[in-house]
Amino acid sequence: MSNLFDSYRRQFLGGLGMTAAAVTLAPGVILREVQAKPDDEAVTNKVRWGMLIDTNKLTDGGDGMVAACKKEHGWGNDPNASPAQQSQWVRKVTFKDKLTKHETSLPVMCQHCETAPCVDVCPTGASFKRADGIVLVDKHICIGCRYCMMACPYKARSFVHEHLENQQPHSPRGIGTVESCTLCVHRIDMGEQPACIEAAPPKAAVFGDLNDPDSTISKAMKKYGGQQIRADLGLNTGVRYWGI
Repeated sequence: MSNLFDSYRRQFLGGLGMTAAAVTLAPGVILREVQAKPDDEAVTNKVRWGMLIDTNKLTDGGDGMVAACKKEHGWGNDPNASPAQQSQWVRKVTFKDKLTKHETSLPVMCQHCETAPCVDVCPTGASFKRADGIVLVDKHICIGCRYCMMACPYKARSFVHEHLENQQPHSPRGIGTVESCTLCVHRIDMGEQPACIEAAPPKAAVFGDLNDPDSTISKAMKKYGGQQIRADLGLNTGVRYWGI
């Protein structure tokens, strides 16, 4: 277990820098995808990673994205945890317009805020934001106080109550710590996309560099906009939506 956490910490705290290259995300969608720089080159703020989810094209309401996250990170299947204590890195949320009765379903995960409340309240620095905008938890110094869970307006964090089995080497977890969506940082640092993006219906989700005006996600947001959940909080989230 200690080897897993050592690897986890090196990946999260050390990180890798990125350059861009074109890749096909889904039929008709071209994304400027990351390519990993050498291991000794640190993450910088030249890049800010984010995703844009089109709820109108999310034909399954986000079920596929949730299932992909579970498979990639191994959460939600803790053998000893009660249903109420199961971890939940991303959840499907359905809401109804009171006037029109129209229902919309979408996946809600850590929103990777520019001004992250979870980081502000953490007494040990375990909750932190990388230079490229990804909000993470250092399991080595998380004391399980759960202040970050209370501070998060999106209910995007979970607490691990039980000992875990059959963990994923790239995503180690531990009893007594808090966890949440990592934007699949292990994939990003290898020049790949988050698992949920790959699992989304065609054209329903785009991932890329919000700081690059020529990236697909930046062009799409400039043309169509991208709504934030609880925009009134002024957190400048890295996850945006259409159709909410």
